[in-house]
Amino acid sequence: MKLFSDLNEKQMKRLFFKLPEEVFSTSEKEVLSYALASTLYMPATRPNIFQDLLTKKHAALTSMVICLEDSIGDHEVDIAEQKLVEELTSIYQALQDGVLSKSELPLIFIRIRSVPQFLHLMDSLGEKKDLLTGIVIPKFEAAVGKIILKELENYNILGHSLYAMPILETKRIIEKETRMEELLSIKKVLDDYKHLVLNVRIGATDFCGLYGIRRNAETTVYDVAIIRDCISDIVNVFTRADSPYVVSGPVWEYFTTKERILIPQLRETPFRKRYGKAGMNMRTQLIDKHMDGLIREVMMDITNGLTGKTIIHPTHIKPVQALNVVSYEEYLDACNIIESNNGQIGVVKSSFSNKMNEIKPHLNWAQKIILKSKVYGVFHEGFTYIDLLKQENFITNHS
Repeated sequence: MKLFSDLNEKQMKRLFFKLPEEVFSTSEKEVLSYALASTLYMPATRPNIFQDLLTKKHAALTSMVICLEDSIGDHEVDIAEQKLVEELTSIYQALQDGVLSKSELPLIFIRIRSVPQFLHLMDSLGEKKDLLTGIVIPKFEAAVGKIILKELENYNILGHSLYAMPILETKRIIEKETRMEELLSIKKVLDDYKHLVLNVRIGATDFCGLYGIRRNAETTVYDVAIIRDCISDIVNVFTRADSPYVVSGPVWEYFTTKERILIPQLRETPFRKRYGKAGMNMRTQLIDKHMDGLIREVMMDITNGLTGKTIIHPTHIKPVQALNVVSYEEYLDACNIIESNNGQIGVVKSSFSNKMNEIKPHLNWAQKIILKSKVYGVFHEGFTYIDLLKQENFITNHS
């Protein structure tokens, strides 16, 4: 798959200084970890998963999780498992018949409930498990998580290539007195199986639920003090330069329009300056779709070292992807830092002459930027996410 493959060649050349590269489920783990982008969660009971992929209903979709856990009722588990197998069987048959190609599919993951369910599904899927990029492990704890990771490794020894994505969302993680012990215990297990761990995810909804908190569409997860505090510790433990994991942003759960309470969070100036009246129309449409809260939260994700995001609605796909595209200035800074990492100098003036790039302190950041540039691409100078979202036909009147 390749990000923004729904855009035509002319649009891509206009927007991108460096085009996104094609990524496969067999790509290097280091690159694949950054490639999840907007990961769309859907219940396994959702109808027409195969048909939607066949017709490319969501052309920009690059990764998806079919969920057998909290998104379905306890009484639906058997039906959901059966439906999951049926949908994957249809996809597998379409690949065998040449109706679909593997490159057209998003990265597919299954979110499981338990070890027995995981083992049962793997047996039920047979050769169709090769459609999967991996398994999402909710409410990850060291003891049970280690069992699943060991079983996953056993499947890979037999010739499969499956990754794990643990979700950090338990009581022992959010509660301060047990948090560090729990996080370090989990990290020890993950470090033993690091070759299997594609991405670490944060279950902010479960965390909030333990305190009876639910943010509204105009409030980011970073405005909820107890969640912000927990995310800070997760980033501290799992993104250290000596053994970093890619940690993704928590789910944004709003997509409907309702009467606003707070002032919209998207500044007018970038839209007006870039496209005038049409830009202001675009801003209004984003606000009407409650995208301004999502955009602000993704910006905060990136600022705090998170990459990609869990989403629950297709309209969130492109905004999350667009915001993760590397800017021309970031790319030049990253290249200059890496090229200057020869021990000869300690600091160099940026190409834009607006900052100092210190080689050693900024090297880890630069390496991440180069990895992101492979997946998300690099905008031309002066272009931003606004230009990319404009391609989504938000603007219908250019006068």
